[in-house]
Amino acid sequence: QDNRISIWSAGDLGNAGLNGEYHGEPHLLCDIQHNGDVMDMQFLDQERIVVASSTGTVTIFRHHQNNQTLSANHRWEKAHYHVDQDTSCGGAACTGVVCNNPEIVTVGEDGRINLFRADQKDTVRTIDNADSSTLHAVTFLRTTEILTVNSIGQLKIWDFRQQRNEPSQIFSLAGDRVPLHCVDRHPNQQHIVATGGQDGMLSIWDIRQGTMPVSLLNAHEAEMWEVHFHPSNPDHLFTCSEDGSLWHWDTSTNVSEKPSFLHQGGRSTAYLSHSTINQSVVSAWLSSDPTKDRMEITNLIPNQTLSVNSLDVLGPCLVYGTDAEAIYVNRQLFA
Repeated sequence: QDNRISIWSAGDLGNAGLNGEYHGEPHLLCDIQHNGDVMDMQFLDQERIVVASSTGTVTIFRHHQNNQTLSANHRWEKAHYHVDQDTSCGGAACTGVVCNNPEIVTVGEDGRINLFRADQKDTVRTIDNADSSTLHAVTFLRTTEILTVNSIGQLKIWDFRQQRNEPSQIFSLAGDRVPLHCVDRHPNQQHIVATGGQDGMLSIWDIRQGTMPVSLLNAHEAEMWEVHFHPSNPDHLFTCSEDGSLWHWDTSTNVSEKPSFLHQGGRSTAYLSHSTINQSVVSAWLSSDPTKDRMEITNLIPNQTLSVNSLDVLGPCLVYGTDAEAIYVNRQLFA
């Protein structure tokens, strides 16, 4: 009922003990009320955060670091709406936001795509009927192109340089129109895109060829809520799910050469033989190189039962939030 945006300090990495465990307590720096559920949020720069609301409003909050307060910097009221913007109950949930300062792109349940600039009050561009179904997530492909996923299993590319309100390419899952919930693109090889959806499968797409995924990997037992390539180590990918699991997919080494003691402890490790993946180009995610014929998958939270709703990853740090009303920080991803 009462939603808030909160900024936490997870403390200083320099405080880690000899064996890597962390001593400082995380503490709340500041928070501010938020109207509606927080559907998505992303830092625009060091001090501004863009937040997507279930009311359809998009807000930029500013974090004032000198006195540790948050304030609403700018709002686009009902950027997403079902009937018209003026009806009191007409708002449609804004489901996804992505930033490439100063540009902000939002998508929503209304099938709309908005392009904003942080320094301009008015919308720069709106594609009104971009989709007839709910758009669940959006990410930048390049500075002028975005990728969206929708509730009928389609991945679409949109080019803002084109005046027409049509996608420049449409890709789709074969057969069942399984809703796609999340999308991320490989940070170095922009033709490689990962998506996850309602059936828990991880799909890897090569947008240079074909209109279907190059590989479908069995992953979670329920909806996949988030997928992220590691920004600086993209051989590593992370997915989280309604089934309470958070998987680390590692294509960086040939698993068969690793000593077996690495697999002991609380980890459950699964192997995928290469036959499940179409042979394609030289990325580890699409490769036909026999030395890369396996992928190591580790469930980072084996005994969790409640949904893992969101995750993000940077350097050795993984942060995720669950239905246990808790946020977890793992600082030793590659320990």
